[in-house]
Amino acid sequence: MNRTIQARLSAMMFLEFFVWGAWYTTVAVFMSANGLEGLTHWPFTVNPIAALVAPFFVGLIADRYFPTQRVLGALHLLGAAFMFMAPSVIGYPVVFILILLAYNLCYMPTMSLANTLAFHNMTDQESQFPVIRVFGTIGWIVAGLSVSYVGGLFFSQDVTVASTTFPLYLTAGVSALYGLYSFTLPHTPPPAEGEEVSVRSIVGVDALEKLGSPSFYVFLLSSFLISIPLAAYYNFTQVFLQSTGFQDVAAVQTIGQMSEVVFMLLMPVFFVRLGVKWMLGVGMFAWVVRYGLFAVGAPDVVTWMIISGIALHGICYDFFFVTGQIYVDKKASDDIRGQAQGLIVLLTYGAGMLIGAQLAGWLYNFIRTGEEMALDQWVTFWWIPAIFAGAVLLFFLFLFDDEVEVADESVASVMGADTEEEKEAAA
Repeated sequence: MNRTIQARLSAMMFLEFFVWGAWYTTVAVFMSANGLEGLTHWPFTVNPIAALVAPFFVGLIADRYFPTQRVLGALHLLGAAFMFMAPSVIGYPVVFILILLAYNLCYMPTMSLANTLAFHNMTDQESQFPVIRVFGTIGWIVAGLSVSYVGGLFFSQDVTVASTTFPLYLTAGVSALYGLYSFTLPHTPPPAEGEEVSVRSIVGVDALEKLGSPSFYVFLLSSFLISIPLAAYYNFTQVFLQSTGFQDVAAVQTIGQMSEVVFMLLMPVFFVRLGVKWMLGVGMFAWVVRYGLFAVGAPDVVTWMIISGIALHGICYDFFFVTGQIYVDKKASDDIRGQAQGLIVLLTYGAGMLIGAQLAGWLYNFIRTGEEMALDQWVTFWWIPAIFAGAVLLFFLFLFDDEVEVADESVASVMGADTEEEKEAAA
């Protein structure tokens, strides 16, 4: 792969995650500023709904009939139109949520499509994909910084940019540019043209039958259950930061993505020392610690505790989600590896996050007594997912006993070639 192609694919990844990060970390603040503080969990509900639909769209339609770059471009242009409409209907909550659902139904399939396009134009996936994919994380970070600091140029200092329409219009504008750019990407024919693709294979039923074992079932159930309390972080951290007095909400949250890059690079070292079981265990424990830090730090706004909780994202995400994909990669044979990874996505970013978003929204509205959550009420809010995550951790540690040897090249493979399933739904 020549450097020109690599640069174009890196730009694609940058834009792919820029448009997600620009609105996803601020939409709850925007809704709260417009009197919808009791409905902020709904954007984080429609996102996993779209994650559940995306594999069917990609597997049954996009992968079989149309060139990948054209589908990618069309979906982002359509998504830009929906996101452009969203701010104008904020006074109509149901319409606003439906517009966000329509946008997510356009966006979520592009996660897989972008990776498919990248892989098709690579000559060495293991070495080339991580270099290209890291630009996606950079894109998310730049999006958060752009919202906080570039957006700040257009508003007075006493206005929180995250509460304005700027993040949504920024998403719409960059989505439109990305859509047009997609049509210039290398031609990538539909990868499954002429092949039979069944719903059974897309949801991973065949993989489940072949991989079925007590420890694998424990892993699946633990992955599903741990995703439920995880949804509270993605939904309410931005609201929590605003309640505790942070001004640059989007920028502060990028600390988590910076941490993600660091721990991704360190993962091969930890694998040698810990192995799969304890990597997964440490990832789950990090969520307990993160929520505990939020809870303890809330009443007196202990800044270092709150920032440390955000900085734990590298361990929370990499050690659990990426390690889980590596475990599946080692367990599955070539013929069911894609199905098995898809099954994990459906259980975590789909079903788990969907249930978690609704429960987190209910919990927030149950605890909150005023228009905004009081600092002492945040203590109760954060301890509940911490306890839930701790219970899942104990369940996993006591019942999971599968020993899997993971070599350095296996880690590199999943961090590269299989990372499309990691983000196909959703963080």
